[in-house]
Amino acid sequence: MSSEDIRVVLADDQPLVLGGITAILSAQPGIAVVGSAADGREAVQLVNSARPDVVCLDIEMPVMNGIEAAAEILATMDTQVIMLTTFNREDYLLDALRAGASGFLLKTATPEQLTEGIRAAASGDALLAPEVTRTLIQRAVAEPAPAAPAPSGAQWGADPQAGPQTGTEPLSERERDVLVQAALGLSNTEIGLRLFIGAETVKTHMSRILAKLQLRNRIEAVAYAHRCGIVAD
Repeated sequence: MSSEDIRVVLADDQPLVLGGITAILSAQPGIAVVGSAADGREAVQLVNSARPDVVCLDIEMPVMNGIEAAAEILATMDTQVIMLTTFNREDYLLDALRAGASGFLLKTATPEQLTEGIRAAASGDALLAPEVTRTLIQRAVAEPAPAAPAPSGAQWGADPQAGPQTGTEPLSERERDVLVQAALGLSNTEIGLRLFIGAETVKTHMSRILAKLQLRNRIEAVAYAHRCGIVAD
């Protein structure tokens, strides 16, 4: 393991699942699995000692579930959390978002999607499984989650092309294009291919979007875009 590797801790109460994810990630260059846990409490203790860059938490675990563990980890430690679950449940999605998770993936995700999620979280981005993006968006539009508030004083005007009227700096045309694609559930790589720009350029645009709209992460940006009418539901 090199000092530049993304350090990852895994938590899942199913040994076969835990072993499989460990094998997948250990085979990836630049990623090092530095520990694993079988329940949420053990995961919190492990994260406190191992100080990983990213934590992947199953939701349904004994002793302490993954969402409770995520909330405790993120309240005191500087790391990123990805939730992994078998179930596409709305309450899990919203609770994970409120806890501050950077990503939400189903266990049906491909190894490529899992790896991309790890790398995205480590770089400060967020990734939602395509299967759950619509569920989150529909709920965010109907009843915005407390963890994803609209920027103070910012409202979309009658012309959504114009961007927020007050409280934030307007998005450029390219930034708006990137936000639209992100709100459709595309990853940075997919956005880059669609807009004919590099993935790193997409990442730069996303960082500027978050700064301008005063949002914390990509998940909030997706919800914001739909809630404010920049993307039709």
